[in-house]
Amino acid sequence: MHRIHFRSTMATGAAALLLLAARGAGAQAATKPATIDYVAKARADSARLPYTEADVYFMQGMISHHAQAIVMSRMAPTHGASPTILTLCGRIINAQTDEIKVMQTWLADRNQMVPEAKPAPMKMKMNGMVMDMMMPGMLTDAQMKSLDAARGLEFDRLFLTYMIQHHQGAVAMVKDLFATDGAGQDELMFKIASDANVDQTTEIARMQKMLTTIVLENRAP
Repeated sequence: MHRIHFRSTMATGAAALLLLAARGAGAQAATKPATIDYVAKARADSARLPYTEADVYFMQGMISHHAQAIVMSRMAPTHGASPTILTLCGRIINAQTDEIKVMQTWLADRNQMVPEAKPAPMKMKMNGMVMDMMMPGMLTDAQMKSLDAARGLEFDRLFLTYMIQHHQGAVAMVKDLFATDGAGQDELMFKIASDANVDQTTEIARMQKMLTTIVLENRAP
């Protein structure tokens, strides 16, 4: 009789232990996904948040810079550009339109001012003072008017001359960005700036060859 009671008590205790273990496992399972989600979010935030004022200025300025390149390139079909220049302009329009959208999204995601895609002066900080400035390499009003007035071969020549200047300005912007302490560390920021540097340096070399060909082929005998 006592033996049966002892076995019953042991069975009850074992059942209780199993129940507690099950509850503990359930609690662990319930908290584990939440912990994983929290860690994942923290890591994502760590990868997203480290940006600087210089990064923001670069993105805002490059949107304006790209916008002018697109305006210049859209002149080609109505200004008698050669097929080679038309192809180049098409590539510039497609690539830089997409890049503007990425840069605008980058700024919006960080609650920063998102400029319109138009060539305009940007507010930049120089020696602690904020002032309106055109980005390096951007054409003056007089240069834009001379490009708009040109046709045919003269348009090709001016377009290449001015776009080389324009691209060199973009490369200078990237150089200045990476020379600024703490800037360019955000993952997407680094990719955008690095890609701009490589793409525009490559296009500068290509356009210089095209310009040399135009000059040599049309030199007076």
